[in-house]
Amino acid sequence: MSHVLDGFSRTFSEYLLIPRLTKKIHMTSNVSLLAPVAKFKKGETSRLQLNLPVVSASMQAVSGVDMGVALARQGGAAFVFCSQTIEAQAAMISKIKLHKAGFVKSTLNVKPGATLRELLDLMRREGHSTVAVTSDGSPTGMFEGIITDNDFWEFEDDLSSIVSSHMTPKEKVIFGEIGIGLRSANELLHKHKKEALPILEKDGKLNSIVFKKDYVAHKNNPLELLDNEKRLVAAAGINTHDYEVRLPALMEAGVDIVAFDSSDGFSEYQRDAALWAREKYGDSIVIGAGNVVSAEGFRYLAEEAKVDFVKVGIGGGSICITREQKGIGRGQASALLDVVAERNRYLEETGIYIPICSDGGLANDTQIIIALAMGADFVMMGRYFAMSDESPTQKVTIKNSIFKPYWGEGSNRARNWQRYSEGKTVDGLLFEEGIDGYVPVIGPVKDMLSVTIGKLRSTMCNLGSLNLKEFTENAVLTLVSGQSIVEGGTSNIVQDESGSGVRT
Repeated sequence: MSHVLDGFSRTFSEYLLIPRLTKKIHMTSNVSLLAPVAKFKKGETSRLQLNLPVVSASMQAVSGVDMGVALARQGGAAFVFCSQTIEAQAAMISKIKLHKAGFVKSTLNVKPGATLRELLDLMRREGHSTVAVTSDGSPTGMFEGIITDNDFWEFEDDLSSIVSSHMTPKEKVIFGEIGIGLRSANELLHKHKKEALPILEKDGKLNSIVFKKDYVAHKNNPLELLDNEKRLVAAAGINTHDYEVRLPALMEAGVDIVAFDSSDGFSEYQRDAALWAREKYGDSIVIGAGNVVSAEGFRYLAEEAKVDFVKVGIGGGSICITREQKGIGRGQASALLDVVAERNRYLEETGIYIPICSDGGLANDTQIIIALAMGADFVMMGRYFAMSDESPTQKVTIKNSIFKPYWGEGSNRARNWQRYSEGKTVDGLLFEEGIDGYVPVIGPVKDMLSVTIGKLRSTMCNLGSLNLKEFTENAVLTLVSGQSIVEGGTSNIVQDESGSGVRT
């Protein structure tokens, strides 16, 4: 006969945190939000950590190039969606990796004899305004000069004229030589009021370029998440259908983290794919799997699939209808608590800590905080980031308000049949596990996260915690009744018509 679990399937909205002693040291400026992504041995440090415990979901309406750049700049990561061609996804990862704080390999180069029309086409295609001129048009050719969109007028100059007639030649270019430090390179940019500083080999060949905009971006975003080469960290969703072709392409593009994107990850398909990836790439890639909602599911992925982190959640997303359609899933709070407890048992048994990502079921900032307090190392969100300026969809006006389209990867619109085929080729979706709708536009990712993270840091201080590990260890949670939820909101007031005050 079937087995029925004790208790209810609970959500984050059913819990509150009890304050603990706040000491004078517990100031928001002292709080660290470092979050491990890759598994590690007890007493050691994860080989990759987020600077903020947030990632965006692998969804067409959420995670593209702009999101990948914006979120990495803030210290998180965006999982570029895999419901697209391998070539398109790899190209997105490449574009994210091009954003680098430091010495950048020149990817936009022309020969001195190229025409302005050819140069314009190149600038428009790549989205850059500064181009290095090399003898052979390669990234490492003999440096001849530099040209920007300020050196000619598209509608006034003859576009058939050649680049050498408009460029700044080498003898008039401020440049650095190989071996110069980044600080010295930036000092040259500042001293000579330049936007770009070519770095040359001893023989005059181009080595790299240092850009002022990268310096400014780094100073404006001190928590940006970088790899060992000071490029932005990039993440991607993958599936169990074409991973043997897709993952090599993503690795070539420079991807740092991948996660299997599935409504139910408790499967041999994910085990086989994860083991293949680990055997081929070792620890050079961080591998996540899921989603699961039980201790049993976590244990399987930890022991059998040897993954770095496990995603928790089925059917909790705002556009996910897996629970309605298939009758599987679990309240996100119950699922997370069960998996966290099993993770801790696994740590005691093996000495290996496996990070947990809570995916879905987060309706507001408070629930993000509750998820982290319950033991999630980081959270994955779709709707939250779909509402930002950087999500890939176009803005639309509905009844004088600005919205963006938002749809689930299990919807007909996404046509992401690989995600639900469990490794087999099928003709299409027999039924939907996601819906198609709209979300209001809130603003830039940076502004949205500043509010959310501000609340998180403040709450951590209320619980006497300076890091996420302490936060979970110190957390005392209580279930709330319907009436206590009402009590916690505003009551017995009427706001005045101007909205500038209230009266009782």
